[in-house]
Amino acid sequence: MHTVVSVFGVQPLRIGGTETFARELSLQLGQRGWKSVLCFQAKPAEEVARFLDLPNVSLEVLEDTAGSNLKAASKLATLLKRHKPDILHLHFTGFVGLFPWLAKLSSVKKVFFTDHSSRPANYTPRRAPFWKRALVRLINYPIARVVCVSKYGCHCMTTLDLLESNRYELVYNGVDLTRVAPDPARGVEFRRRFGISDSRKVITQISWIIPEKGIPDLLEVAKVVVGRDQNAHFIIVGEGPYREQYMKQTREMGLSDNVTWTGLIMDPFGEGVFDAADIVCQFSRWEELFGWMIAEAMAYQKPIVATHVGGIPELVADGESGYLVERDNPTAAAERLLDLLRDFDLRRKMGAEGCRRVHATFNLRQNVEQLIRSYQL
Repeated sequence: MHTVVSVFGVQPLRIGGTETFARELSLQLGQRGWKSVLCFQAKPAEEVARFLDLPNVSLEVLEDTAGSNLKAASKLATLLKRHKPDILHLHFTGFVGLFPWLAKLSSVKKVFFTDHSSRPANYTPRRAPFWKRALVRLINYPIARVVCVSKYGCHCMTTLDLLESNRYELVYNGVDLTRVAPDPARGVEFRRRFGISDSRKVITQISWIIPEKGIPDLLEVAKVVVGRDQNAHFIIVGEGPYREQYMKQTREMGLSDNVTWTGLIMDPFGEGVFDAADIVCQFSRWEELFGWMIAEAMAYQKPIVATHVGGIPELVADGESGYLVERDNPTAAAERLLDLLRDFDLRRKMGAEGCRRVHATFNLRQNVEQLIRSYQL
């Protein structure tokens, strides 16, 4: 059986964008009679493993996916020998490493790489020095195609000039619209689960709890909003190394009654995260490459307030499907949230426009079909 091996440099802890992409890719490969081997940094959580379980799927573990040491290369070589893939596709791995040449030496016909890396705040892409361009072109000679998940990502990669421009392709990340089924009762249950009154208007951010996701900024915004509307309630969904620190900061700011920390939610769709929200925000400080949670929220017809960084403006049309605000301006962000909290019709109008944009541009099934066309199966 023809095979695609997909290496994901992440731990599959929940049913998120990466896991949903992996399942949709496997489904479409299976429809064409191909096998899908999914390699993660750790064994998937039990619920994730059930979600990924399809007749043509094999799950593997590759702990080190940076591709820069011999131990990782040896483990991947063993996997390639076992599955004999036609295609190796690298996700969330180092762009420069041993894996592409290892694949070529293992008789893999094509190697793909998807760039998922957000850039630092205020990052300005520039053409790389000649020596670096020459070295990277040699190292990445076996890569047939580099997939970019946003126009911003394509701009960053092509400006570096590390590979010929015709080896890059834009394939947006997407939302599995077959799993989008708004359910108000599920939203009520989610609120009850975390002790949030049905009368509260909920503003939700779903992200890893790290500074780059703008959590300190979100708390500053919450302070302003709650000071003017005690009925506003912020839900922060996710886990990360800074969670305890930011929870302490929440208490010190006197926001404990209006901010809820849920921790990791295994399946935001199935557990009512989006159903419970009135508004979804994303106050990233770094140059977010895409914004998967934004697209998912838009699919659930939620208006967005987000920072004008990286690829986010490709998702959120300012003034149409939500609002974009600049970094370091919590006052402006708070004003936009208050505008939406006061106006149900505006929330509904922006939510509907966001949903339309997702169906038109960020439909996972269509975007995976585009990727498979690039595979030339």
